[in-house]
Order: sequence, then C-alpha cells, then structure tokens
Amino acid sequence: MGRMTERRPNVLFIICDQLRHDHLGFAGNGIVRTPNIDGLAARGMVYDNAWVANPVCMPNRSTIMTGRLPSAHGVIFNDRSLDWGANTHVRTFRNAGYRTGLFGKSHLQHGLSRNAVRAIPREPVQADPWPDGWNDLENAELYDDGLPPWPDDFYGFDKVELSIDHGSRVTGHHLRWALERGGRYEDLVVPMSAESPALRRSDRWWQVYQPPYGPELHSTTFVTERTVAFIEEAAAQQQPWLAWASFPDPHHPMAVPGEWFDRHDPADMPLPATIDDPLDYAPKYLRYLRQLPADRQFTWVSAFGAVDHDLVREAIAATYGLVEMIDDGIGRILATVDALGQTDDTIVVFTADHGEMMGDHGLMLKGFMHYRGTLQVPLVIADPTQPAGRTDSLACSLDLGSTLLDLAGLPAYDGIQGVSLAPTLADPSATVRDHLLIEDDLPPGLAALMRTPDKTRTVITADGTKYTRHRNGDDMLFDLLADHDELHPITADATRRAQAVDVLASAVIEASDSARGAPTG
Repeated sequence: MGRMTERRPNVLFIICDQLRHDHLGFAGNGIVRTPNIDGLAARGMVYDNAWVANPVCMPNRSTIMTGRLPSAHGVIFNDRSLDWGANTHVRTFRNAGYRTGLFGKSHLQHGLSRNAVRAIPREPVQADPWPDGWNDLENAELYDDGLPPWPDDFYGFDKVELSIDHGSRVTGHHLRWALERGGRYEDLVVPMSAESPALRRSDRWWQVYQPPYGPELHSTTFVTERTVAFIEEAAAQQQPWLAWASFPDPHHPMAVPGEWFDRHDPADMPLPATIDDPLDYAPKYLRYLRQLPADRQFTWVSAFGAVDHDLVREAIAATYGLVEMIDDGIGRILATVDALGQTDDTIVVFTADHGEMMGDHGLMLKGFMHYRGTLQVPLVIADPTQPAGRTDSLACSLDLGSTLLDLAGLPAYDGIQGVSLAPTLADPSATVRDHLLIEDDLPPGLAALMRTPDKTRTVITADGTKYTRHRNGDDMLFDLLADHDELHPITADATRRAQAVDVLASAVIEASDSARGAPTG
C-alpha cells in the first residue's frame, strides 16, 4: 500500500443508507430500474461478495472513514460520536492537496440518534479531551435559525453540507437550502411519527408515505445538486477532489416524493422466498421479533416482523421508488464529471452502509439480525485504469479506505485494519482476505429492553462458511454456497462448527487494536 505514484485521481464516493445488495439492476433485480448505477457497474468491478463490518449506521460509517473496526475506533453503536481526533482516509487525501467534501448524511456524530438512546447512569470510562460542542454539529436544532459556525476540518472534510434526518424530516444544511427554495418550515421540520404531514400514507404502516413537498426539496435532490456544485468548483480551481455523495435514502421512513411514489404498484411486488421461515432453528429473540407487528415497534427505527405481507409489498414498492430517484441523481452527478472531461481521472465507489431484511426470514428493517439481507452490501469500484468485471473475492466495508489510499498512491496511517482491494481490480480471481469479521454491539440496558443480545460476532470465510455467535452462546452456522437463502443451518456439523469457532477466535484476537496511544514520528 502507499505506492507514492504521481497519479492524483479524483474520488467520487457514493453511499446510500440501508440499501440491500439485491435492490439494483446489476445485481439481478428485474423490477427496480437503475440504469445509471448499472452503467457504472458495467465499467467498474462489481463485488458480489461484499459485507459490512457492522450492520448499523454509525459503526459502519465510522469504519469506512477510519479503516478500523468499531471495537477499535470506539463507535460500537448509534449512541456515541467518532472521536474528533480520529484519523481518516479523507484527511490523508486532504493533506495531499485534495479538496474534500461531504454532502448529505454524515452520521459520524450522534445528533440524529441522541434522543432515541438511553444515557448510561454512571461516570464515563474516560474524560472527553475535546473542546465543548465538538460532537454537537449534527444536532438538528442548531440549524433552525441559520447555519452554525463550522470547523474547517470535519474528519478530513473541508466542505460539509448535511442532510441529517430521514423520511420527510428536513434538517441541517438541507433545511436552509429547502427554505431558500420556497419550502415551508411546517412541512419540513416534522415529527418522526404518524403525525408528520403527508399527501398520502399507507394504512398499514405510517412509515410509507408521500411527503407534502415535491422532489425538488427532497434529500436526494439536495445531495445531487450540492455534490455537482462542489465538483464544478473544484474543477474550476484545477484541484483534485474527493467528494462523498451520501444519500439518506432508501432508509425508512420511506417518504417517496412526487411521481416517484407511484413508480411501482405494491400488488406487483414479489415477496421474499424466505418470508415464511418459521425460524425454528434460530435464537429465541429472532422468533420474538418475527411475530411483532409494525405497531409494536420499540422505536421508529426498531426491527419488527413481516406479519402483514401486504405491508411488506408496500415497503418494497416505496423503496424501489426511492432507489430509482437516487439512480437519477447519480446519473446527474456522473454526467457532470463527464461534461468536465474528468471521467478518465475519477475513481468512483458505489456502496451502502448496511442492508435491510425487507421480509427475509419474516423480519423487517435492521439490527442484530445477522442474515445476508442486513450484512451484504452492494459494492462497485470503477477505476478508469482498471478493467471492468465481477469478482467473488471477499470484501468488507473495512477495506474501502485502504483501497482508495492505495489506488491514489497515498500512505496508510497507523492502525488501519482494512486491506486494499486493488489486486482484485486488476484480477477478479485474486484473493486479498480469507475471512472477515462482523461486529455488533448494544448497550446492555438497551439490549435488555429490546430483548436482543448485547454482543454478536459473525465470521464469513472465502469458502462460504458463515458463523454467528451471540454472547449467551446461541449460534448459527450456514454454508452460503450451498444454501444462499440461509434456510438450512449446519450447526450440528461438529467438525465444520469447530473450524468456524476457531476462525472466529482468531478473527477476534486479530481485531484487538494496538494503535491507540502508540508513539509516532
């Protein structure tokens, strides 16, 4: 890594929130229409075996930024912010002379989630050394009366414009932008509940609805327009650039604006093949979630069961509308890069922070459900100097920072745990890792309230073994090559299970961080 070449490629990093790996045309989905993303996949490397390091927003986003596992960077759940001093691959690009911009969802700080978590009623494990207010920058109320003071370095980004919330709730820089375009405050800053205004709403689940404003004010349009403006500005200044286009969709609530709401008829949506899985083999908490209807969600973000199949169809149809709107925005961004004559000098990454169950195994949403639906993510890396193709080589969100630094010839910093995927870009049959580790943690008090485990670890190996272990000893073992849908656990295979436990033990030991506090110079 760190070949220190003279190459200074631009980087366009496109990330969606809660997008399943199979909700895209290039992944074989014959219903959702994603021509622009499919076109990107056709000229890039498609990773058909890409997985998260953690299936929750903040932990995995912080992992992408730092190249470190949640247990190393410290953001193990959506209730704490990434350390202000954490090093990131973006900061390395900035130090090398790049303009760096983030547009849309950051979720590196817990402003979005701070009212949905419970404080620990004890003194903290260590003092916070950073200046007051360092982790308040994603607090939505700061933007009600204007833009707050902003640092010139936000985890390596020198230009940041946030869209903080989900659904039709508009906050952050997005709010000021929407108000300037004629949006009404009462239509934009709304409760995250069935009381939020809507032109139309599902009778089955309040989180599927059409917001009272059109596509011109939606987060996808905001991210698209602000990313385009940044790229045009950097190009005019003749500077290399790294831009994060971070779409808050298709995360629930599924607030689909304008004509995108009617793109798909719920009646035409096929149900997942595994929706009737009784989970007889699964840990007790999964069976509990499976029978939980939508109106008994613990919070608006919490998992529940696919009890109502018509609700699932509505959710799928709405999600496809959101994905297709994102695809349209991505097309506009890529067209800008092309019009500026920079396509041949720009590396493009397309991925998601995690997936979503969407009815698989009778479950909805995400969190502590270690099936393919939440753990596997779409991943395309299009480097104009490398051939297009597809690869089954194991890849992880953990690897993206290392890969970009390597492709740009920039040095890695201490503590990066990801590996570069560059060899697989040159040769799809290359292997850069024989296993990967997925972490998942909840504060114990919250886990008890939600009836879910507080610690889960999964290992996936190059031969298709997938082993999940909870702190209480419950486990599941699947052969992903023989059983793609994860319906037939092989936990009773004592030899295979022993091998998987050994890999897990080694992976957990390997994940132990030795970089914090290390002397450098």
